[in-house]
Amino acid sequence: MPGVLGAARAWWLETWRGGRYLLGTLTAAAVTLAAAPFLCRPALAQLWAEHHRRRAGALLGQPVEPHPRTARRNLAWCVTQILAGLPAGAVALLCAGTLSLTPVITTLWWAFPTAPWLPVISVPLTGWGTALSLGLLNLVLLAALAALVLPLLARAHARCCLAVLAPSLAEQLVERVTELTRTRTDVLQAHSAELRRIERDLHDGTQARLVAIAMRLAVAGESLSDGPETAATLVRQAHAETEDAMTELRSVIRTIYPPVLADQGLAGAVSTLATRAGVPTRIDVGPLGDIPAAVEAVAYFAVTEALANIARHSRASNASVRLTRSGPLLCAKITDDGTGGADAARGSGLDGMRRRAAALDGTMDISSPPGGPTVITVELPCA
Repeated sequence: MPGVLGAARAWWLETWRGGRYLLGTLTAAAVTLAAAPFLCRPALAQLWAEHHRRRAGALLGQPVEPHPRTARRNLAWCVTQILAGLPAGAVALLCAGTLSLTPVITTLWWAFPTAPWLPVISVPLTGWGTALSLGLLNLVLLAALAALVLPLLARAHARCCLAVLAPSLAEQLVERVTELTRTRTDVLQAHSAELRRIERDLHDGTQARLVAIAMRLAVAGESLSDGPETAATLVRQAHAETEDAMTELRSVIRTIYPPVLADQGLAGAVSTLATRAGVPTRIDVGPLGDIPAAVEAVAYFAVTEALANIARHSRASNASVRLTRSGPLLCAKITDDGTGGADAARGSGLDGMRRRAAALDGTMDISSPPGGPTVITVELPCA
């Protein structure tokens, strides 16, 4: 019984969504026809077409990204909207009208004793028995017809709308070249910034310590014959400086490619990160297969930055990291139950994550409403 009720509810919702979409399409087609002279303006036509493109995408459950449109494509959509939208919307209006008239005619059958039943069963109504029985049958048949026709017709119109407004191959190539140019610029800027950071770390840290070591060893060599104790003290200090220099050098190397990735792989490295996170973190890793080293590094740094942000800013009590592989796509999803409000436009760390992902033709998505939760999803192609 629950299964039947669920199927009936899904059927009703699908029919309702299809009918509502088609009635809106009928209105839009009429407005398009009436406002055709105004829609010759490219900016207005662009807004009008983009609005209905989002409607079509919402009906089909497809994400619709904004794309620049040419005036010719918008004009083609307006013509298609009028030619296809008016008849499709008229079908929905006919279904809605007859369904609405059914209970009215059933109740007022006595006022039209010679009128045939509308529109499926053409039998004159002569009494309450025929009115109620045939009225119910007519209502069921009309509802079944609407359930069969309206969703199919609505989806067909939505696909037609998206097809007419879809970018051409040349436009797709232009968008792709633009995106690659932007990501290449981001990569070069990030690479330059990384080189400057490494040079600064080596110059201010490791190099300064190595110079100090060399000076202490030189002084120790000169004082070896005259003051062995002084020389021994200098050697011990040089040894300590050497240990510090090695520690700093390992830290610099770790920011280039973490050795833990080479030793334990991405799953082990992320598990190690979770043990050092500032909040309790649950790790869920599915089968990952072979992943290129560059993809592993970007995923590792994304998780590192996300967990660091959670510890510093989110006020979260729990966090989770989920790594999955779907075909050629690696997905890292980091979730916390903090206060939300994370925004890549305001955070250099989050923007760095986006840039790293874009460098490999990947994406980063943030869902962080005020009050939480925050979900950061990084998807990276592994091919």
